[in-house]
Amino acid sequence: MVVGVVSARLFIRSSRSLKEKRQVVNSLKERLRAKFNVSVSEVKYQNEHQIAGLGVATVGSDRSVVEKTIQMVKMFLEGQPQATLSGLECEYY
Repeated sequence: MVVGVVSARLFIRSSRSLKEKRQVVNSLKERLRAKFNVSVSEVKYQNEHQIAGLGVATVGSDRSVVEKTIQMVKMFLEGQPQATLSGLECEYY
């Protein structure tokens, strides 16, 4: 069993309040879950209105499958118009 964990830091430039940030973050979380079948949670910066910290996790029997999923999550986050990916760390267990 292989576990892949991503810690992503996002800058949400159009957010002027926590409510606006929450709308963007919730939308991203739902799309990540639906598209990649991963677990996702906001894990950092909950009280900052333009920065979000997401934790993403996936599990598989083969490391190459887990790495591919993590790579696709990264590309998805990089392509979001409402949020800029400003940091990403990946770990495998």
